[in-house]
Amino acid sequence: MTPETRPPTVADNLAFGKGVVLYDGDCGFCQQSVRLLKGLDWFRTLHFQSARDVANLPASDVPLDAGKMLDEMHVLTPDRGTAHAGFAAFRWIAWRLPLTAPLAPLMYLPGVLWAGTRAYRWVARNRFNLVPCANNACAVPLAKK
Repeated sequence: MTPETRPPTVADNLAFGKGVVLYDGDCGFCQQSVRLLKGLDWFRTLHFQSARDVANLPASDVPLDAGKMLDEMHVLTPDRGTAHAGFAAFRWIAWRLPLTAPLAPLMYLPGVLWAGTRAYRWVARNRFNLVPCANNACAVPLAKK
């Protein structure tokens, strides 16, 4: 059964009407980033979920590739019709957080998408070296369920 065809889960109910941020739940850098984003999400417009929990990925109209979600953070829109990845996900999130919303328009200036995408990909590739991993958790492969 795929996330697109299975019945709703508790996670789906908790995420109802919210954007779902899918991130590498075993990555220390990702965990710290999510803690920061949760603190900035004053109106609770986002739901955060580990992409490693493949059995409970949210139902969506778009296919979700667990491997790609470990390479880059993904955001599934509240209507579940669109998934944004990497810098595009970061831009989508920026509009929803009160402290970053005033800066969000700047992310659409010429050249910012190009530079932001490259910067995001560099951080994503090097994230295991940016924050120490406890008990070598970052080396844990994606669990197949």
